[in-house]
Amino acid sequence: MSLTARCVFCCRGLATTASAAKGYNRWRSVKKFGKYAGPVIVGGCIFITYEILALGENVTLDTQAVEQEKLKSYIYVHTIPLEQQGLQGITSKARKELHRAVKRLVQATAEIFSWPLDEHYMKLDVEDHESGLWLLLKRTQSRIKAVRVQAVQELAKKHHWHDYQYRTVAQACDQKTSIGLARSKNVDVRFFLCPPLPKVIEVPSHCDKIVTNGGLQLLQKIYQLRQDSQKIQRNIIRIIGNLALNERLHSAIAQSGWIGILAEAMKSPYVIQASHAARALANLDRDTVEEKYEDGVYILHPQYRTSQPIKADVLFIHGLLGAAFKTWRQKDRSDAEDKEANYTECWPKTWLAADCPSLRILSVEYDTHLSDWKSKCPVENERKSLAYRSRELLTKLKAAGVGDRPVVWVAHSMGGLLVKKMLLDASEDPEMRSVVQNTQGIVFYSVPHCGSRLAEYSVSARFLLFPSVEVKELSKDSPALRELNNNFTKLVREQEVNILSFGEMLPTNIGSMIKLHVVPLNSADLGIGDFIPLEVNHLNICKPRSRDSYLYQQSLKFIKDALAQELKR
Repeated sequence: MSLTARCVFCCRGLATTASAAKGYNRWRSVKKFGKYAGPVIVGGCIFITYEILALGENVTLDTQAVEQEKLKSYIYVHTIPLEQQGLQGITSKARKELHRAVKRLVQATAEIFSWPLDEHYMKLDVEDHESGLWLLLKRTQSRIKAVRVQAVQELAKKHHWHDYQYRTVAQACDQKTSIGLARSKNVDVRFFLCPPLPKVIEVPSHCDKIVTNGGLQLLQKIYQLRQDSQKIQRNIIRIIGNLALNERLHSAIAQSGWIGILAEAMKSPYVIQASHAARALANLDRDTVEEKYEDGVYILHPQYRTSQPIKADVLFIHGLLGAAFKTWRQKDRSDAEDKEANYTECWPKTWLAADCPSLRILSVEYDTHLSDWKSKCPVENERKSLAYRSRELLTKLKAAGVGDRPVVWVAHSMGGLLVKKMLLDASEDPEMRSVVQNTQGIVFYSVPHCGSRLAEYSVSARFLLFPSVEVKELSKDSPALRELNNNFTKLVREQEVNILSFGEMLPTNIGSMIKLHVVPLNSADLGIGDFIPLEVNHLNICKPRSRDSYLYQQSLKFIKDALAQELKR
């Protein structure tokens, strides 16, 4: 190095020296012409810098980390005047001590990551209070998955470390460790590097590869600029979750700084934001998650890594104009009623997860429409049909591991028809048959087994002047619905599937012109299993008033009874 330079000693830059002895000699040679230059702040902690005084001499670091840092730009140095750091009066003796401390750190880091985890570790010149940190870091890079997972679990429980210790881990850990920490509940966000400053990039209009053309950095910039819009931010996280389905892109996602952003989003008080981030991180976590959560399939519980064994699945399928989260919120309170302090935006995530922690709870989302006002490509109508949606969702649920363990389905309105169609389709496909064989129960909330009166008002209601494919398929006494119902009832009797159905007794306001029972009681009653009519309308049939309400308690009892054998194990 022929010019005066400043070397910042960081954990990542020292972690991959080719050999301990070789690294030790080279750092000793640095000492010959280096001296203490002053402290700098790196990622929130003080690191020691040295000035290279000798001109014309070369300094070579035998490490891959130098090349990695050229690509990742993960070292952020914010210089702070000495008088602000309170370090103005450093004595000559103190400088020598700092010099020796840095040398020990350099030597120990190189040796720890170059040697196997054996008796050599105990001989290293490392401070006692630091040895546990380096030992954990070494274990997180073990070739044995169980050792890695256990080490990450122990790291995530560290809540009383100094700031520099968290930053040390952030600089030194690999992407698997970072992802594992992000999926650990109540993890300290100081474990994650701040995103690197995005480069000025131009994305060509013909770009068809987001990652290759800097799309990750562009999305990150938009995400940071639009903190005023939850909708924009969650749609960006949704894109990251979709990209994470491709394992080949995991390194690019991690290097662009998205792991820390997702970890922070997991802590959001808004269930939609947190669930989008949980899906993305689950798709990135190949150490503890074998399943893949495709677009529209959300994991509500467990969203963090857990030692609790998952014994069964519960799937929530919304209906017409519903959604993966808003359909399953607690019943809205009027202004005249007392506001409940613990109101939940998603009772399956809040209540069911607490009452049955050994369940995996999934929620599915798909687009639905009441009207087809706008002219669309003819293919769109086929995509919205019950048959197409069934095939599409079955493929997604199979990728998520549905069918590998006992399952209970919970469906509202048209979602129940979709469940029936999926189970029938699965029964005819050898690769999907396990979905039927493992189905232990189904909860139907006002499902129009024999059709709905909604389609009858398509002429009267302006917004239903051109009823959509979904509405047409709900026509009362539809031959297609009758065939679907007959085939389904035969299937559940053969498979001895438990059924619980709820029916609405109050009319629902459809716009400002119509008030009707969307699903009459005789259509909601499948004729198999228990049928419970309730004094609620179509929208509130799946929204319990409270955790103690009859609606929720009956649903909970059914799920526990249907999965009794699995939950007792």
